[in-house]
Amino acid sequence: MDNDLAIQLDNICKTYGTKVAVEGLDMRLPRATICGLLGPNGAGKTTTIRIILDIIGADRGRVEVLGGPLTPETRDRVGYLPEERGLYTKMKVLELLVFLGELKGTARRVASGRARDWLERLELADWADKKVDELSRGMQQKVQFISTVLHEPELLILDEPFAGLDPLNVDTLKEIVLEQKRRGATVLFSTHNMDQAERLCERVVMIKDARKVLDGTLAEVRRQAWLEGQRQVLLAIEGEDGFLEDRSLVRAVEDRGTHKAVSLQDGVEPQRLLEAAMRSGSVVHRFEVSEPSLHEIFVTRARARE
Repeated sequence: MDNDLAIQLDNICKTYGTKVAVEGLDMRLPRATICGLLGPNGAGKTTTIRIILDIIGADRGRVEVLGGPLTPETRDRVGYLPEERGLYTKMKVLELLVFLGELKGTARRVASGRARDWLERLELADWADKKVDELSRGMQQKVQFISTVLHEPELLILDEPFAGLDPLNVDTLKEIVLEQKRRGATVLFSTHNMDQAERLCERVVMIKDARKVLDGTLAEVRRQAWLEGQRQVLLAIEGEDGFLEDRSLVRAVEDRGTHKAVSLQDGVEPQRLLEAAMRSGSVVHRFEVSEPSLHEIFVTRARARE
């Protein structure tokens, strides 16, 4: 038992018949940290979350949440937003939020006050006395998010929390997630959007084919990718750019308008790309070696063969 950790997983394994969902997963998530759980579709992210919450049991391994085994009392200190959204659609919005808050041990008066504040903040105050099924899908998603944070949990577990929301609401929820961290909560969320993960996360854990392939702070993950030769060159040139089609040098090129982000093949030093540009006769206006983005790291790991 480690009280400095919000989540501790030791050698977690889960299979469904012949399908291996999670294999030998270890994870240490310090308290008051935002961590992204990353991975391609079917990698095992949702299974991992359900094991943490004891929705399904692991076949093998140890799970500790907030310093010990998950108990009914511990559950009241956790907020969970599932990937499959679900609300009591015939209940009124405020009534539903108060009910869910009470289920988590929040006094009715306190739950009602917090619910009204959250509805006001997320521009749903006019819908407080409407039935849930009268709300749009995006509105319902915001209501479910409110239900997840209403009882001020110590640990928030969010499965694809931004899916289906417009950019303005995504930004609002991002700010709320950061606020939760500032008040001392730990946040674990799964996402396919690397830009969101890069902006929010201090740590990332990536699962591929049921196994962990990446684990560390964002700085550690970038540093390791750099040491492994996974680098980008930010390039702006005037003239011939055919050398960018040389697959012995270049793995991928992303056109960013004012410049191109060039991902080099493994083992290729940036100097070789500069030499190729000079030989082409092009005028080089910008040549900047950059750390790989989390998106680039994710794609490289996801495509890598065992």
